[in-house]
Amino acid sequence: MNTELLVSDAAHFRVDYEINPYMHTEVQPDPVAAAAEHASIVAAHREAGRRVVRVPSAPQCPDMVFTANAAVVRGDRAVLGYPPPERKAEIPYFHEWLTRHGFDVIEAPHPFSGQGDALACGDLLLAGYGQRTDRGMHGILAKALRYEVIPLRTVSPRWYDLDLAVAVIDTRTLAYCPQTLDEQSGRRLQRLGLDLIEVGLDEAARFALNLISDGTTVTMTRQAPRLAAVLRGRGLRVVELDTTELAKGGGGVRCTALTLDNPPPREPS
Repeated sequence: MNTELLVSDAAHFRVDYEINPYMHTEVQPDPVAAAAEHASIVAAHREAGRRVVRVPSAPQCPDMVFTANAAVVRGDRAVLGYPPPERKAEIPYFHEWLTRHGFDVIEAPHPFSGQGDALACGDLLLAGYGQRTDRGMHGILAKALRYEVIPLRTVSPRWYDLDLAVAVIDTRTLAYCPQTLDEQSGRRLQRLGLDLIEVGLDEAARFALNLISDGTTVTMTRQAPRLAAVLRGRGLRVVELDTTELAKGGGGVRCTALTLDNPPPREPS
């Protein structure tokens, strides 16, 4: 998992609007530092043996660096994101890239935050709603991608995407912050029978859970030392990176990469 990733770049990254609580137009990212952060993330993926492919960002798309919201992919099929109006201009670029590279692309009929609200865990799809994704998307995702969809409602705009509240470490292990989910969703997560690592609210607010794991190496922010220590204690290689500038747009490591290698559903024997 997470061994083939689509990334963009930070060439046009800036804060032109405020669509999450982390964005403030009066607090602009430093362009040089943001580009360096993104380059370090890409380098870490490659060092971990992951294949990285690119789609160039467009000048009118300051958030295009956060490619995770573009779609969710399984096998050769992709369901496009349906972002807030401020980010709609990104979608044609991703649609064109996915089509050109052989994906069967399905357009979302309802608001949908792409992979930000759709985390694959084996044959399960942890599917966020309540902030940027309409729950009507869940049935569409289940049918189009043939996942068992697990609905998880985040409790506030602070957790505008599920990938700020939950992280997939491997197909049997999740990390999550209990306070980010409503009570019913928390119970739903507990009933899955997976190994759950609890993360504190303070580290979650610093993008601790916005990480990428391939089951061997975890790439994450350096702002979550307690979670990093827990993961190392489980035998994982942990790479901690600076995400200070990216955080000014409300994103971290997970936000900057769209996973392309989620395996297709197994056909019955």
